[in-house]
Amino acid sequence: MESKFKSYWPYIVASMRTNMLSAVEYRTSFVTQVLGMMINDTLWVTFWVLYFERFPVLNGWTRDDLLVLWALITFSFGVAFGLFAQALRLSELISQGQLDYYLALPKNVLIQILVGQVRPVNLGDLFFGPILLALAVPMTPEKWLLFFVGGTLGALVYLSFFVLTGSLAFFLGSSEGIASGVGNALIHFSTYPTRIFEGWTRVLLFTLIPAGFVAEVPVDLVRSFKLEDLVLLVVAAAGFSTLAWIVFHRGLARYESGNLMSLRS
Repeated sequence: MESKFKSYWPYIVASMRTNMLSAVEYRTSFVTQVLGMMINDTLWVTFWVLYFERFPVLNGWTRDDLLVLWALITFSFGVAFGLFAQALRLSELISQGQLDYYLALPKNVLIQILVGQVRPVNLGDLFFGPILLALAVPMTPEKWLLFFVGGTLGALVYLSFFVLTGSLAFFLGSSEGIASGVGNALIHFSTYPTRIFEGWTRVLLFTLIPAGFVAEVPVDLVRSFKLEDLVLLVVAAAGFSTLAWIVFHRGLARYESGNLMSLRS
């Protein structure tokens, strides 16, 4: 299985290169979308900076921690949905029977879907994160390394969660509303310091809506490295990606078996 997955890397790299070249062909549109998202992210960060000017500490978090948080979540979101944009449309592709095209091709269906499109507007998120850190937060080489490791693992959590929720369409039919609602909940909660939540809400943010693995744990990893935080993040990313892979392919077996009409109903 491992060697088979490694054989996909040339295909993934080639697909991303082709998609990127296609996206930048219309340079004005590409630059406008990227800059537009970076401006949007800047406005949100400005709001939080003003908040911390008035309340310097929030449950142990300082302004710099908040800036690291926004750098991480924007970078993670940009990697996940700037480079693998079709994960956002997975439920739609399934319920509308648009997987037939991918079934006729030799590569793995899920991988083909994920590398099928880049989204310039979310590439703005990808660029924004490192730029924010470079301009606003003192960083050592070790912290930069932890930032990219934590951000990449957070991107895997994002991507896996959207694949998992999108795959519900195999079993529930048209479920775009559910996938969109749950996905938006993950995005929303990951933009806040999760330490402000307590009790069952906090449990929820590390299980059913894993915002804590996109936000809090990567921030803790960057601000003060602990091996247990890295292990926890790796396990979470591996666990959600494995679950997403299993659920998608079990659903795909239903799709291939001729249940497309029931999926569309």
